Formats: sequence, C-alpha cells, structure tokens
Amino acid sequence: MSGWPRYRAVADHALLVSFGTEIGDEMSAQVLALDAGLAQFTPAGVIEWVPALVNLLVDFDPEATDHRTVQGEIERMLANPVRTDQQGQERIIEICYDAAFAPDLEAVADAAGMTTEEVIRTHRDAAFRVRMYGFAPGYAYMSGVPEAIRVPRKSAALRDVPAGSVIIAGPQCLVTTLTMPTGWSIIGRSPTPILRSDAEDPFLFDVGDHVRFARIDRDTYEARMAERGDG
Repeated sequence: MSGWPRYRAVADHALLVSFGTEIGDEMSAQVLALDAGLAQFTPAGVIEWVPALVNLLVDFDPEATDHRTVQGEIERMLANPVRTDQQGQERIIEICYDAAFAPDLEAVADAAGMTTEEVIRTHRDAAFRVRMYGFAPGYAYMSGVPEAIRVPRKSAALRDVPAGSVIIAGPQCLVTTLTMPTGWSIIGRSPTPILRSDAEDPFLFDVGDHVRFARIDRDTYEARMAERGDG
C-alpha cells in the first residue's frame, strides 16, 4: 500500500509503526510479521513492543538507542519479513442471548431494522478473528461483526457490566473477562472461560484465532456456570 508503513515518534522512548487504517487480514498479517521479527531479532535498546489492530508500538531505552536507529532496524526487518503461522485455531464460544443477559439486543435490532432473532442469527453465523489484546486482562478484540448489525459506541458507558458479556461496537466484538464499564452494546453472555489459571498460557485465545459463537439457552448457561463454581 502506497505511503505505508508510517512511523511516528511517541515521546522520547517509543516508535509507532502503522500499516494502514482498515482492520483486516492484510493489516493483521503485517503487524504479526513485525511482531515475530522483533521477537527473533530484537534490536539493541528495545525493551518491549505492543501489537495492535493496524499498528505496533516499539518501546526502547532512549539512553541506548533513538527513533531513527529503531526505525532503520524495523525497515530492514520489513524488507525481509519473518515467516509466521497465522492460521490460528478455531474456538467455539457459547453464548446465551436471553433478554436478561442482552440488555442492548433490542436497541441493536431497532438500529439495524431487524428483529432480535435476526440479529442473533446474524451474529451467531458470523466468522470472527482475534486481532489483539488490550484494555484489560483477556480482552481479545475480534473483527468480523457483519455490516448489518454494526452499531457505534454508546454516548455514555454503563457501569458494572458482568464478566462474560458479549459486546459489539462497529466491526468489533469482545467477551468481557472482568466486571467493568463499557460503552459497547451488550447482546449476550458467555459461560466459556477466557481467563485461565495457567501462568504460561493465561488466555483462551491467541491472536489470529478464528472464533464462532454457539447459541445456548439460559438453563444451559446456568449449568455451565455451576460447573465452574460461579453459579
């Protein structure tokens, strides 16, 4: 893509590398390739890096290196990218669309000019892909919300949204892992554990995983939560 990637200095200790503006497979592949390159050939002075949807932030020690040097190293990496396995695994996430768990489902239906069952079917039949982690532990941002049910963020956030809530905003979907506020639309709740007790592999998803939602009824949801000891 002409004019990309673009580099922007962030304070005196970081460089933001952007590959474009549209969330999708092409952008994600470039971000992940740079992520893999930095892991394999970490430039001197680089402390850490954080991949996101269309860009990657490289943090470095300003006493050991500088923006221009880091950019030069990255440009060399991009000219000879590291091969990565980006196929990802398929994950099935259970979801209950019961009204008690989906306070915004009707509003999404009204905005889309659909019935709530049509919204449910559209969401359930969609194919999602994990693009990044951020904001809170286990918050895996997924692309793939069908155009027909895309709604913007709300003007104000709602407090105390329960963990396991399935929320959407624009083209993105997320399963919350903690009780936190959100300005996204809540369309269901999942009993599928995203956070795990394995310190070496604490999250269910890896970036690049494919995700599909499987509908369950309220009784099944409550049974799953009881099995987890949360019921």
